[in-house]
Amino acid sequence: MRFNTRFFCAVLVMAVVLFGCAKKAEQNEILIGAYLSLTGTTATFGTSTLHGIEMAVDEANAAGGVLGKKIHLLTEDTQSKPEEAALAATKLITRDKVRALLGEIASSRSLAAAPIAQQNKIPMVTPGSTNPEVTKKGDYIFRVCYIDPFQGEVMAKFAYESLGARKVAMIKDVKNDYSIGLAQFFTETFTKLGGKVVGEQAYSEGDTDFRAQLTSIKGLKPDAIIVPGYYQESALLVKQARDLKMNMPFIGGDGWDSNKLLEVGGDAMNGTYFTNHYAADDTSAVVQKFVGAYEQRFGGEVPDAMAVLGYDAAQILFDAIGRAKSDDPTKIRDALATTVGFPGVSGTTTIDADRNARKAIVIVKIEDGKFKLHSKLNPS
Repeated sequence: MRFNTRFFCAVLVMAVVLFGCAKKAEQNEILIGAYLSLTGTTATFGTSTLHGIEMAVDEANAAGGVLGKKIHLLTEDTQSKPEEAALAATKLITRDKVRALLGEIASSRSLAAAPIAQQNKIPMVTPGSTNPEVTKKGDYIFRVCYIDPFQGEVMAKFAYESLGARKVAMIKDVKNDYSIGLAQFFTETFTKLGGKVVGEQAYSEGDTDFRAQLTSIKGLKPDAIIVPGYYQESALLVKQARDLKMNMPFIGGDGWDSNKLLEVGGDAMNGTYFTNHYAADDTSAVVQKFVGAYEQRFGGEVPDAMAVLGYDAAQILFDAIGRAKSDDPTKIRDALATTVGFPGVSGTTTIDADRNARKAIVIVKIEDGKFKLHSKLNPS
């Protein structure tokens, strides 16, 4: 075959032009990575979080971007698995060259990805990982949610003071860092108040039959049952408890917040409570504005707390980039560390010296098949 010099030169010129255009486009964009559970056992968390992030990105870009550049969001699916979270973070950092990371919701997955972000000095902002160990992975790791010592304390005080519980039983997911940590912090505060955890049972994420654990606990006659797990197992657990005529209150954490909780648990969920980052029926103007915009965009779907936290995490990150006057990862990190009084949908957020968020917490009661704001508490 004869070599076509003219054709080769044309292709070479075209490649140079395209490369130059790509570089120019890259210079006019800020690459942000999001690694989230878009499939798997907690897919609703990842999907909701992504929706919130996308709203924040679209708002920022419609207003001219950040530093005059458009935000370009790249996403990776963790499949609800820690090992996939580590792989996703690695891809976004080393292959895609993102300037910052948003993710994950589940603490076990954030714990898997955080060392990778820290090693590469890429700031990572988790919207909803509440286990305190997450931000201990390094000074590039931040969160915009409260931490489990605070959440566990609030749950314990609510059980003891508001529900009058003196004996409780615990059913926790022993394969989940979030569940183990929250159970520990609840127990510490509850026993200090004078209460007693009269029994503990275990399960693993993905389990569907909890009758053996419930039968063991039923004979102890607890005043309430604490289930610091995620929505799928928690809903099944409560439903099976009601079938066994166990009518005491159940209390969960923010891992309960999903419409799937009501779909799976049905009427059995009425009269239960959980701590959360926001309530959709909060009459605050900022909450109602976000809820209305979210429902309009996503076909009437009411946003859960993960959507709110995704939105707030992205907004706080973009604010830090703007204050840093640079998309340099180290300068973004430094600006994130000085976030004070940021007004978000989930409340006013201040990042403390340990890169954790100090902010309010709400207690939600499930009544008539709906999530309803019970009370709101600020950190002491």
